[in-house]
Amino acid sequence: MKSPARMLLAIPCALALMATPTAAWSADQPKPTTTAKPTTTAKPTSTAKTTAADKAKSAAKVAPVDCAKVKCIALTFDDGPGKYADKLLDTLKKYKSKATFLLEGQYVKSRPAFAKRMAVEGHDLGNHSYTHPHLRELDEAKIREELTKTQELVKKVTGKAPTMIRPPYGELDERVKAIAAEMNMPIMLWNGGSRDWATKNEKAIYDEVLKNAKRDGVILMHDWVAQTVTVMPKLLTALQKQGYHVVAVSSLRGAGAKELKAGDIYPVGSEKDEELSEDTPLGGAESAESPADGL
Repeated sequence: MKSPARMLLAIPCALALMATPTAAWSADQPKPTTTAKPTTTAKPTSTAKTTAADKAKSAAKVAPVDCAKVKCIALTFDDGPGKYADKLLDTLKKYKSKATFLLEGQYVKSRPAFAKRMAVEGHDLGNHSYTHPHLRELDEAKIREELTKTQELVKKVTGKAPTMIRPPYGELDERVKAIAAEMNMPIMLWNGGSRDWATKNEKAIYDEVLKNAKRDGVILMHDWVAQTVTVMPKLLTALQKQGYHVVAVSSLRGAGAKELKAGDIYPVGSEKDEELSEDTPLGGAESAESPADGL
């Protein structure tokens, strides 16, 4: 039998042995107090408030413009979506501007993502036929086919139907007017050009647009012209410095859904301007390059 003295000596040794494995286990395992700490940088409550504030601020920046109270101008882009439309959309978004895109069915088919983005970002969409023909040279059935085919495709791709028709080359006759009325849409022409398709020169495009700029002006441009897209930041800056709000056509005075009826022509009197055709490409859709170059 062990003496009481030896037993007393054994107790501290036993306690030491019991403590040793515990210390080793603790060193090898993650410390509960460390892992239990939530992420130190994330603050769910404040982050949520910031996001909500940012959204509200963003919404305020793109509030509708009242063109009866301020000076407005509309930039319109034919023959698209062109292959540079994504870059143009980036610029319009950066400068908080809206535009109007007159779409050809063949390019909506080859570049659906661009057309969808135009709709999502709040730009006006118009019907510019399917293949950009001279409508006056077609029979009535073919005119209707060119327009209805594009109308249906744009609605399918973007979820929004075009709200206006711009006949290729600005060419009109009574049949085109009647079909526009039948489709319950106004006809959108223009009263100022850029001649971007002809010059393909940034300075020339810039100068031409500023020369033609006026309140409630509708400027014809093309999103397949690289120089137009490249000069757009400089052009938007210049227009804004002159006090213009760059808006979609539907925001202009007299061009809204309440003012324009089916078959109406806007701008008023533009159909009588014999020089309008000079603003459009001679080759029409061919100048926009093949749909095969799309997405």
